[in-house]
Amino acid sequence: MKLDEIKVIRESLLTKVVKLSNKADILKDAQYKSLFEELKIIPKDQKAHFGKELNSLKNELSSIIQRENNLEKENNQPIDVSAPFDDNQNEDSIKLLDQRFGSIHPVSTEIKIITDIFSSIGFKVIESLEIDDDFHMFESLNFATDHPARDDFDTFITVQKDQTNKPYVAPAHTSTMQTRVLSQNRDNLVKNNQDIGYIIPGRVFRNEDVDARHEHTFYQIEGVYLSKKVTVANLLSVLRDFMSSYFNEEIKIKTQPVYFPFTEPSFEFSVNCIYCAQKGCHICSYTGWIEMLGCGMIHPNVLSIAGIDPSKYNGFAFGLGILRFIMIKYGIEDIRHYHSVRLEFLRQFK
Repeated sequence: MKLDEIKVIRESLLTKVVKLSNKADILKDAQYKSLFEELKIIPKDQKAHFGKELNSLKNELSSIIQRENNLEKENNQPIDVSAPFDDNQNEDSIKLLDQRFGSIHPVSTEIKIITDIFSSIGFKVIESLEIDDDFHMFESLNFATDHPARDDFDTFITVQKDQTNKPYVAPAHTSTMQTRVLSQNRDNLVKNNQDIGYIIPGRVFRNEDVDARHEHTFYQIEGVYLSKKVTVANLLSVLRDFMSSYFNEEIKIKTQPVYFPFTEPSFEFSVNCIYCAQKGCHICSYTGWIEMLGCGMIHPNVLSIAGIDPSKYNGFAFGLGILRFIMIKYGIEDIRHYHSVRLEFLRQFK
């Protein structure tokens, strides 16, 4: 056996032990036993190095087994993690699980990556709300009261009502924050000539039939930028540069007209298929292009509602689905994996 082969076996054994309900069973593994047989016949000039590697592996496995034994001795009682400590038991008696067995969820990781990219070019970050009112969901975004475009954002409503006697809603998009961001930064824009640029991540909800490509709960990032003399070219340049940074390769882009009440003109933004080099595959439906997000120039009515003069200022907005980006980046075939709590899936991102 070559010296580097023990390293391959070591990785194999460490992978196996994670899946074993009884960690001590790894000591009976045939691969593990074979290493000790090999130590008896290995050339003398390699024996010291080989023995050192084998001893290191033995200590590491013993440490894993010991941790499992310690957890069993602690006899942790189940608790309601969403409740205060007093509703479970005395705070001092609660034994929390070893955080080394956990990892950051891939959605949280990618949100951080995306917001870091936009922060590097001057955008500020603010989180979206998970319960909002009808005004910010629809009216502030230029949706008329009975406009059929509201049907495209079929969401969940609560029994609680706001000051206008309309029920609160679970936002169907992070665009609900757009008017807030514009109005809250209006004075800085007008008095100090400071551009408004924000990235707004958040969880959103829609009344969807769940399948491999659709979820009722997912994540979006809204982008808003406002200044003087902003053009469509600025919008497309920002998005193309972001895509190239996120996917770590030069990206080609394509747009086509679409209707959104809160932007005019509005576009569907597509990029070249990174899987097939635009030759055509099932990912891009054999078109060579993948639709990534919706975007456009902020509608003058939206600016007016936020108290900003559309004759002096203009800007752009876009909304991207985070789960779709992660699926494309890592080749994930089913959107339901994100909420499945399947350890096999989550451990790939540890």
